[in-house]
Amino acid sequence: MKYIPKNIQRAIEEFSKLPGVGPKTAERLVFYLLKKPSQDIQKLGQAINELKEGLVYCEICKNLSSEIRCDICNNEARSEEEVCVVEDALDLMALEKTGAFKGRYHVLHGIISPVDGVGPDELTIHDLVLRAKNGTLKEMIFALNPSMEGEATAAYIMRQIEPYDIKVTRIARGIPMGGHVEYADSQTLKRAMEGRMSY
Repeated sequence: MKYIPKNIQRAIEEFSKLPGVGPKTAERLVFYLLKKPSQDIQKLGQAINELKEGLVYCEICKNLSSEIRCDICNNEARSEEEVCVVEDALDLMALEKTGAFKGRYHVLHGIISPVDGVGPDELTIHDLVLRAKNGTLKEMIFALNPSMEGEATAAYIMRQIEPYDIKVTRIARGIPMGGHVEYADSQTLKRAMEGRMSY
């Protein structure tokens, strides 16, 4: 598109690389930003530049944190006996918004997907098994997306923790097969958490 200045074209190309943002949406975002004052655009740019600064993975749950232990794992009011296993930090955030769960979490950072070249070693499953091994864990709740890969991941983890006396449950099927935890509304997630069942 020779009629569009290169810096605008570059911005459109970068925005369209984001998940869920197609070329049309990218164009709308860029032209929206062009109408904003320069200082607003600079604030956005600075926030993006500093996005990863100071972030670490919590040593316990593997969630993103600015400290070695996240606020949830540092909260002594949260039960250490219940651990909710989620695929990523967005799922954890979605479940936290419901206020229905008072235990701790474990973030896998993906699910087992041989097609995509993701095996158990690419995830934080080993750390989860160590948590099961230490003896304080009484219940492991799977809040993985209801997909073939999610089911396979849960089955793999269940085999790993079989030697330990841990109750295994999953959130109720308030989320349709093929749906995603992060997109579900708070009430659906709350009902799913309250209606969890044994695997």
